[in-house]
Formats: sequence, structure tokens, C-alpha cells
Amino acid sequence: MEAELVALATAGATALVQQMATDGWSAARDRVTAFFAGRGAATPESVEEALDTGRAELVAARRDEDEQLMADVHAEWRSRLRRTLAADPTAAAELRALLAELSPEEPREREVFEVHNTISGTVNGTVVQAGRVDSPRFGYRDTQSPDGH
Repeated sequence: MEAELVALATAGATALVQQMATDGWSAARDRVTAFFAGRGAATPESVEEALDTGRAELVAARRDEDEQLMADVHAEWRSRLRRTLAADPTAAAELRALLAELSPEEPREREVFEVHNTISGTVNGTVVQAGRVDSPRFGYRDTQSPDGH
């Protein structure tokens, strides 16, 4: 059962930290506050303060590209969730419901592109026909690899 609680706490922390960086954070924060405060171990104010601190740390970590701080925020909430689940086994069902709200597993609509390209005449260079190109590297030379490519 402990492994299941750890997995659930990890999933909960992941969803929580992901929500901290979204526009929907306010609603998620209210639900998470209710989850923790409803267990009687913390006041709503203390939970909100901890969540706000975690969010501020996460925002700063993302800005500074501080992977360790991001991992620390995740670990802190995973630990809090694990302790809460261990102290109150009935919390697992509520956390699962909260996870379903925070990260629904509905398939997301894919962005569909309609592309019409026409090439005429002589082309002396690279031609790319695509709906979306994220990071092309034409003429890019990798100076780290032995062959330079």
C-alpha cells in the first residue's frame, strides 16, 4: 500500500506543480487548499501561504532555469501529500478526484494546419514545406561532436 501512496503523492505533486505555472492556478489553489485544510492538520491560511511560497519559488526557478529548485518544490509537495495520505487513508479518494480535476485525461485537440506551397523556377537553397517548423538548424555545425555535424 505504501508504494501506491507514494505513486499517488508523486502524481499529485506533479499535477500541482504544473498547475502553479498556469492561468488556472487560482482555482487549483483553492481546491488544494481545501484538500489540505479539510484534513484538520493545517489552516486554510497556512496552506495558502505555503502554496504561494511554492509558486513564487517555481516561477523564480523557471526564470533562472534552476532545475534543482524546481525539483525541490516538487519534492516538498510530494512529501506533504505522502504524509497526508499516510495520516488519513480516506484522503486518497479525494486526491484522486482532485487529480482528475487538475489534469483531465481527455485527449487534447491537435492543431491542424492546411498548407499550400508553390515553388516555381530554379531554387538554389533549402526549401522546407511544413505546417510548423519549431527550430530549424540550417547550416548548423556542432563543434562538440568529432565530425562537426
